[in-house]
Amino acid sequence: MLTTEMPPLQRMLSGKLPSASCENPVEWGLQRHAEVKLGAVVTGRASHFTRIKMLNSRARSHRGLRSGREASRQELVSRSLQSAQHCLENQDFGTAYAHYLLVLNLAPELKNDVKETFQYTLFKWAEELDSLARIQDLFNCYEQALELFPNDEVICNSMGEHLFRMGFRDEAAGYFHKAVKLNPNFADAKENFYRVANWLVERWHFIMLNDIKRNLTYQKAIEKMVHSGCKSVLDIGAGTGILSMFAKKAGALHVYACELSKTMYELASDVITANNMEGEIKLMHMKSLDLEIPKHIPERVSLVVTETVDAGLFGEGIVESLIHAWEHLLLQPKPKNNDVSFEDYGQVIPAGATVFGMAVECKEIRRHHRVGIQEVASVRLADTVEFCSPTHASVNSEETLEPYTTEKLSRIPGGYMPLTEPFQVVTVDFNNLQELKNLATRKPCKISVPITRGGLLDAVVVWFVLHLDDEHTLSTSPSEETCWEQAVYPVQGLLDYSRKPGDIVVLEVSCQDCYLRIQKISVSPSECRMDVERENTPALGNEAELCSALASLQTTSKLDRVGCECVLESTEIALLNNVAYHECFKAAISKVLSSFSSNTELQSMDVDGSERNLGESQNKDSLQTSIDPFYILDVSEGFSILPIIAEANHFPKETLEFWLSHLTDESSVLQRPKSDKLWSIIILDVIEASGLIQQEVMEKAAISRCLLHSGGKIFPQYVLMYGMLVESQSLLLESAVQGTEPTLGFNIAPFINQFKVPVRVYLDLSTLPCVPLSKPAELLRLDFMNPYLNSSTREIKVQICKSGQVTAIPFWYHIHLDEDISLDTSDESSHWKQAAVVLDKPIPVKQGEELVLSIQHHKSNVSITVKVKNSHLEAERK
Repeated sequence: MLTTEMPPLQRMLSGKLPSASCENPVEWGLQRHAEVKLGAVVTGRASHFTRIKMLNSRARSHRGLRSGREASRQELVSRSLQSAQHCLENQDFGTAYAHYLLVLNLAPELKNDVKETFQYTLFKWAEELDSLARIQDLFNCYEQALELFPNDEVICNSMGEHLFRMGFRDEAAGYFHKAVKLNPNFADAKENFYRVANWLVERWHFIMLNDIKRNLTYQKAIEKMVHSGCKSVLDIGAGTGILSMFAKKAGALHVYACELSKTMYELASDVITANNMEGEIKLMHMKSLDLEIPKHIPERVSLVVTETVDAGLFGEGIVESLIHAWEHLLLQPKPKNNDVSFEDYGQVIPAGATVFGMAVECKEIRRHHRVGIQEVASVRLADTVEFCSPTHASVNSEETLEPYTTEKLSRIPGGYMPLTEPFQVVTVDFNNLQELKNLATRKPCKISVPITRGGLLDAVVVWFVLHLDDEHTLSTSPSEETCWEQAVYPVQGLLDYSRKPGDIVVLEVSCQDCYLRIQKISVSPSECRMDVERENTPALGNEAELCSALASLQTTSKLDRVGCECVLESTEIALLNNVAYHECFKAAISKVLSSFSSNTELQSMDVDGSERNLGESQNKDSLQTSIDPFYILDVSEGFSILPIIAEANHFPKETLEFWLSHLTDESSVLQRPKSDKLWSIIILDVIEASGLIQQEVMEKAAISRCLLHSGGKIFPQYVLMYGMLVESQSLLLESAVQGTEPTLGFNIAPFINQFKVPVRVYLDLSTLPCVPLSKPAELLRLDFMNPYLNSSTREIKVQICKSGQVTAIPFWYHIHLDEDISLDTSDESSHWKQAAVVLDKPIPVKQGEELVLSIQHHKSNVSITVKVKNSHLEAERK
């Protein structure tokens, strides 16, 4: 079980106020308040509570004295309650909190009466402390509150929220988990726990643990090495501990394991205990780089097992950790061509790897990494701005950025087309210390590959074969049934991406900052074809010599291109490429503006703050006097196309004015700072790119309605949520470990499944392996202009059109800017992805049956309950 023990919080460290007379209990209470507000620790005298205990013990034989003290206590409690209420009315939350703290310590019997008011006071005071960066005081207040209300789910949840915002995700998970255990129906706590669970336990843990082939191959390789004489084993990056348990089951005498993540360490501890191996596997919460002999391990081990590899092989730091292991933790490597026992020598599983690559054409990769349009809503983008994704920006960045993205190519929308044959990028021997050191330090090498099929050069995709030993291998190839995704290196910065057979692609390959880097991708046309070969590049990485014709290669260089580079996230580039999105907003905005001023021709648009003119032919002064400005507020959560349009096209600010939400002061987002006029149009960002409803969007809509000009509109005006019932084994495997069979009999599922979430996000419904069991149905309507049309609860009947087992409910949205103009988030050109509710247990259904879906909506949270016959199964959606 995930531990719910709250971590100890450091006491407040502020200085103490000068002492005051404590003869009067009310004066003492006020002094106590001052000490609490400043975080003072009372020292040098007994606390008031200790004195009360001492006096009560002495007064047991003096009933008159005891009744007098009781009267004083009641008077102090009464006056403190009155003072607390007065402070709340004046919004002095710190003083009110101190008074309530005093009351609850003196009169615990009042807990139920003041609980809600105390919670409100605590939360408001905590907000104030947070804004003042008094973090020690904030945590101390929560610690005091939890001492008084240890089983209050609301306080636990609020404490977790503060911890999560400050980056303490492990600690936040403990509080969220406790809140959910105290009240399983507490929606806010469940939503918070789901959010932090995605951070703490990556979703690939479920997929990999459900991969029987992967687990069985690792088990056989470990058994082989242990039976060959490797009796002491170190598991680096233990995760759930499954590899350690493989080693122990195979007969290893000593098994050690280290795991850096606190959450995974605790999870592995529970797993090892549940499988009756707690005394046989030594699990340590630390990095392998910090392990020392004999401090942590008594002597060097004969076998290291690890799977600290990512889609690009080296991204989890396997090279660095194995260099350290060979130097400090492993026995010396076995001599080559020497048939001796492994008992006296060191060995690593996996023994090595071979990395392969292939150039591909792929529309889906292209539209997320290259801006393929010249205009946005009929406005031309500036030629001087070069847009690129973070993978391209990582080439010249001083920060250590991941140089690739990942995709499961077998499920990528629209598929992909190979432009080259698969080629070998690099090989590595994990049992060769010198080779590992050379890999991390050697200069980049160049690889040339001929184009075998014409098309657009969109990316180089990479996968690898993991050689566990000389007999057992695992492949992450896109043609294999594997739990792995492939690494994708998008091609950016070329003048021409169209390639024909015979052209040469040249790549620069290196292993820097723990990443396999494929950069400076360039091409040479077939007329300048060269036969360029690498010399020992797979293993040694020596630079190949290129002929002088390489001077004609198209390469990206700041010297070659005039202008500025604009780095956008891949979803933002997809938004720029979403022509339907631009055209719909253009049409909808035009309709609203024409209704305001049908005789005024809209001449231009601008973001407030720009001082540039459209041209000398325009008379700025005449525009100001003849056109009454319309005001449009764009409340985007992040990227917006509007400032890009303004920067690229020098729009004047006389006709339209845009304001963005990503300001330092969030309170200024929904305000008109320069005019008494209200907004003509307010644009809300209602759907996340992941496929979920934006948090607090209903609250923003409520504020927006109050700021609209008469006749003004909110875009979108309403959203319809659609869904359908499907059978999908893939979604089950990606959401929870399915019993003990995939983990080869080890009991892991109950522990890691604590971190499962009911929703899978960033899905592509067009390629999701599933069988539709019903037609799409409208599940929910969210109206931002007319909230009275919204219903917090709704039931719909869905008819089954195909027999099977309902395992999930994929969903998407129709975003209606008005009654005539809408966007479908499931469209192939959409920058939005889809999501799906995954049921805890499949529901068998037959064709012709009807299921009842109960949809409940609260704030931005939506829950769906599926009912069939006399059973029901609940799932939730954010």
